[in-house]
Amino acid sequence: MDDFRKYSLNLHGRLMEIDRPLIMGIINATPDSFYNASRTLEPELIAERAGIMLREGADIIDIGACSTRPGAQLVDENEEIKRLDVAIKAVRASTGNDVIISVDTFRADVARHCVEHLGVDIVNDISGGDLNPLMHSTIAQLQVPYIVMHMRGTPSTMQQLTDYNGDVAAVVLEQLAQKVDELHQQGINDVIADPGFGFAKTTEQNYRLISRLEVFHALRVPLLVGISRKSMIQQALRCQAQDALNGTTVLNTIALLKGAHILRVHDVKAAVEARTIVGLLNSNSQSDSDN
Repeated sequence: MDDFRKYSLNLHGRLMEIDRPLIMGIINATPDSFYNASRTLEPELIAERAGIMLREGADIIDIGACSTRPGAQLVDENEEIKRLDVAIKAVRASTGNDVIISVDTFRADVARHCVEHLGVDIVNDISGGDLNPLMHSTIAQLQVPYIVMHMRGTPSTMQQLTDYNGDVAAVVLEQLAQKVDELHQQGINDVIADPGFGFAKTTEQNYRLISRLEVFHALRVPLLVGISRKSMIQQALRCQAQDALNGTTVLNTIALLKGAHILRVHDVKAAVEARTIVGLLNSNSQSDSDN
């Protein structure tokens, strides 16, 4: 966190300062997301999960209703909206309107519905606009913060598209830079970049990205890291998703040390604790440099 850069986001007219790393808790309103403890379609359980995350220190609740795990078959738009209506209304009813909610969707009409009718604050797009050509213009109209993630292909084809013809970090950085520039040119000021761990990357490529994470600060936008319980951890430790919390915490700690602004996680308490300890480490390091 020595190189942590401060940013701010405009959330429907209220300013959110990113002056420390933020923790984004994941809720999947799906029956088939890769980590079964994160998924539920029941509004009472969704509300309960959101409440626990907020008490544990989550800054943002990220809600998705269409699984994008490798090989996933996508649900249709109407079903996605139906699930999100239930989930977001349940969270709002139980936690209030001040809770910051992001919607995890790659569909422009779904994003518009969630912002205009459900009061969602942020749109989190795993495809960076590639799966829906209207997404960027829609975000420009809605004027909400937009998370642009790097991916190739679709969830069903992405793991066949891992040939980067060079350094994966350099290629991903270049492609994200083009996207960020295009978004700024369309008048979208609040952009967050996500290198897309696990999306069209091999395990080795994912570790190359985390080892060079600091290069993404060249984008001059907040940096989101989503590595929670993913296959890059499962394969390295020869474990299943339910046993990948320790590996997740190790990688989240590394991401924090390299200046990540947002950690997208299933386990809020562990991420908050990692942030606290890295913050103390950074404070002591700063004190030594001041003496």
